[in-house]
Amino acid sequence: MKKVVEFLQANPVQYLATVGRDGKAKCRPFMFCFEKDGKLWFCTNNTKDVYKDIQANPEIEVSVSSPEYAWIRLHGKAVFENNHEVKVACMENPIVKGQYETAENPIFEVFYLENPHGVIADFSGNPPYEF
Repeated sequence: MKKVVEFLQANPVQYLATVGRDGKAKCRPFMFCFEKDGKLWFCTNNTKDVYKDIQANPEIEVSVSSPEYAWIRLHGKAVFENNHEVKVACMENPIVKGQYETAENPIFEVFYLENPHGVIADFSGNPPYEF
């Protein structure tokens, strides 16, 4: 998990893929928040299409590449949880705080990936790191 967290933190703007409610693929810029208690946490708001798409089909994938031509593909089931402690910790990110102001904002939602799995790979020819 440590290697995954380090990769996501080093490459802060990832792309989150969902299946839209129209049945078509959707890919959006997104940001990983942090790892807590073995869970990878993300946030969004409940007025966005991405929230509605995840509610309809919680299977998502996150991907990002590094300037060194390595990449991660991470997938799992998004599980929304009204976790005040996580919401407060998310507010430490100035971008999140700027959008939502407080952890009590009624549109602010947090979710983690259940059973995350995927790979970190590159063009070196070495086998990918699977998790």
